[in-house]
Amino acid sequence: MGCSWTFQHDNDPKHMLTLQWLQQKKVKVLEWPSQSPDLNIIEPLWGDLKHVVHARRPKTLHDLEAFCQDEWAAIPPARIQGLIDNYYKRLHAVIDAK
Repeated sequence: MGCSWTFQHDNDPKHMLTLQWLQQKKVKVLEWPSQSPDLNIIEPLWGDLKHVVHARRPKTLHDLEAFCQDEWAAIPPARIQGLIDNYYKRLHAVIDAK
């Protein structure tokens, strides 16, 4: 029994080359509205990461990479679970708004 994967990305028009590559490689891509960060569970974490990394004031590219890795690993599981738990509420808000 093989694995079945579906790739999800934001379908932003500027990523047309990515979409073409995925099609050429016959990668199954989830239909997803473009530019809809409210439907992406990970999106709020980018703001969190930016805030904590900026506060550490990286001085070199190496610092920036190390700080990003450190802070990503330090994201509390409760924060991630909260985003998951809140997903259906956000999903229904988007559906109601359309």
